[in-house]
Amino acid sequence: MSTRPWFASSLRVLVRESFETIILALLVFMVLHLSIQNYKVEGPSMEPTLNQNEYLIVNKLVYLRFDPAEVIDALPFYDGGADQTDRYIFHPPVRGEVVVFRSPRDQSRDFVKRVIGLPGETVEIVNGTVYVNGLELVEPYLDQKDNTTMAPVQVEQGTVFVLGDNRGASNDSRSWGPVPTENLIGRAWMRFWPLDHLGVL
Repeated sequence: MSTRPWFASSLRVLVRESFETIILALLVFMVLHLSIQNYKVEGPSMEPTLNQNEYLIVNKLVYLRFDPAEVIDALPFYDGGADQTDRYIFHPPVRGEVVVFRSPRDQSRDFVKRVIGLPGETVEIVNGTVYVNGLELVEPYLDQKDNTTMAPVQVEQGTVFVLGDNRGASNDSRSWGPVPTENLIGRAWMRFWPLDHLGVL
C-alpha cells in the first residue's frame, strides 16, 4: 500500500500552515511597529517623572490623524465649503500628557516633554509659575520650581506648548516655541526599564 498520497497531503498542510504562520507573524509585527515604539530617556529634563536611561513604550496611534480634505476631494459630487481641518481618530493632545516628538529644530532628534498649552491658549510664566489663559496651572508633578519668567506666548492652531518637568535643565518651548502637532510621535504610555521603575505614566 502506497503512502505517497497521505505524505503529499500532509506536506501540503504543513506548507500551508507554515505560510499562514509567517503571514500572521508579519502582520503582528507590522501592527506593533506602527502602533508602539520604545524610547530611551536621555538627559535630566523630565526628572523626577522620568530619569536618564529609562526606557518607555510610546503609543503612536493615540494622536493618529486624517485629513478630511483628502477624502472630500475624492468625491466628485462635493464642492467643499465645510470645515476640513485635520481630525484625530482617537483624541488630540491633552494638557499634562507626556509626549515624544521630533525636535522642531532637528528632525533627526526626538524629545520627551509634557504638554502645557493647547491650540488657541496663551501661556505665560512668572517666576516659575505657569499661567494658561491667565489662570495659574497646578503642577503636582514638579519636584521644584525655577525662577523662569516668560512673556505671554500664543499657541497657534496645529501646535502645542511643551515643557520639561525639570525646568532648570530643560530645552523646550521656552526656547523654540510651540511644537507642530505633526511632529508628535506619540504619547509616552509606560516605563518598562529598569524593572523596579515599571509603571504606566
